[in-house]
Amino acid sequence: MLAAMSEPTETRKQRAARRAGEFPPVPEPLPRPVLDSHTHLDITVSEAGVPPWSPADGGPADRDPVAVAVAVAASVGVDRLVQVGVDVASSRWGADVAADHPAVLATVALHPNEAPRLPDLDEALREIEALAARDRVRGIGETGMDFFRTGEEGRAVQEESFRAHIAIAKRYGKTLVVHDRDAHADVLRILDDEGAPDTVVLHCFSGDADFARECVRRGYLLSFAGTVTFGSAAALREAAALTPVEQILVETDAPYLTPMPHRGRPNASYLIPLTVRSLAETTGTDLDELCAAVSATGDRAFGPW
Repeated sequence: MLAAMSEPTETRKQRAARRAGEFPPVPEPLPRPVLDSHTHLDITVSEAGVPPWSPADGGPADRDPVAVAVAVAASVGVDRLVQVGVDVASSRWGADVAADHPAVLATVALHPNEAPRLPDLDEALREIEALAARDRVRGIGETGMDFFRTGEEGRAVQEESFRAHIAIAKRYGKTLVVHDRDAHADVLRILDDEGAPDTVVLHCFSGDADFARECVRRGYLLSFAGTVTFGSAAALREAAALTPVEQILVETDAPYLTPMPHRGRPNASYLIPLTVRSLAETTGTDLDELCAAVSATGDRAFGPW
């Protein structure tokens, strides 16, 4: 007993650090099914694993990580996922996964921070275009501009890549999924120059009310991630509040951007209900109505599944 009592106890800070890598608990299910419009299953599995799940919970008998992720998400009403590519390898992986899993569709692209690092951008774009022709590839993205992680020296290549992806989306009639970080004006300029595809999604929308108005006016879809739940995101919530419900999508960007109160822990599609409930409160929309609208918009952008 004395030896046990002399062992150091775990402090609150140590406990928080230990739990940082654990998936959060499963939230209350939504009243109607919705989709996760943007997730990275490959990165989630490789960096964080899969949420705890077992056949006794009604999940898959095997340990296929995609099947587990789909089952956990479905248990809370997230019955469709869009797996997003960021380079040739992840795009090919996503296209294959979508072909094997009815709940998953794919998008393919070179991430804007990836494009300047490629030894042969044209060859990589040819591979992306070949994948774009596949039936269960429903979007081109994530592509766009990122001035946060790429400096001036890489921006010309980013823009070249973005323009090429816009052209691919239009040739194949696919939704364009746009990554925009600290580049709002340039993203709109390039889309206006090239002529946007019929459907454009601003992934992980990060702009203020003025930028939201410009996107809404152009008919773009604004996809909100867990960031809209952060205490510091008042400007983002203002943007969400003025966005017509039929132009709203919801995403995880998993394994990143986990919604409150679990910020800092691994994200996954089953946590979408936390963001949806926050958006319902922010927009003053009935939860059931918001779920129905998000689901319909997802089907319009990417479906049918």
